[in-house]
Amino acid sequence: MFIIGIGGGTGSGKTTVAKKIAEYIGEDICGILPMDNYYRDMSHIPLEERRKYNYDHPDMIEHTLLLEHLKQLREGKTIKLPEYDFATYTRTGNFIEFQPYPVVLVEGIFALYYPELRDMYDLAVYVDTENDVRFIRRLERDIKERGRTLDSVVNQYLNTVKPMHDAYVEPTKKYADIIIPRGGFNEKAIRVIVEYIFRKMGKEK
Repeated sequence: MFIIGIGGGTGSGKTTVAKKIAEYIGEDICGILPMDNYYRDMSHIPLEERRKYNYDHPDMIEHTLLLEHLKQLREGKTIKLPEYDFATYTRTGNFIEFQPYPVVLVEGIFALYYPELRDMYDLAVYVDTENDVRFIRRLERDIKERGRTLDSVVNQYLNTVKPMHDAYVEPTKKYADIIIPRGGFNEKAIRVIVEYIFRKMGKEK
């Protein structure tokens, strides 16, 4: 199994990069494991209190569960990926069965943050995109997909997202084997990664 960690700031294009890699390699042999599914379940806390938490801090990710899942995948076992509801900050109680693909892409803002996870990767990638572009993408996503208001997204970005990015996400760039500028629009960089994976897997394009 070939495991790749894909990190980078919110709205940088990590998901797009992961999807394009999977498309090139073949979605039957390449699976995407979103770190967003591993946010901690906050159902034991009143909703108003949940909204006050800093979800852009690495402590909000249950990375130990992700680590255990990666170990199970390496052993050829199918895992149960928790389903997360961003509107309520809770796990739904439903699961997605994720099989041990030959290539697994771990994608999330803290993908390169935890040393234990970095040790599991065969390749570490950081997706780098300008701050203003990332903010606009985050704004559109949170309003359309996560039921947030304009004011809440702006306040969250200024109070937690940007400070947390500067403190915990941007510094993980130094752990990357490959840095992709311009995110999912950088076809050349994505092709380089795909070619590398094929070589490592001993497969031809």
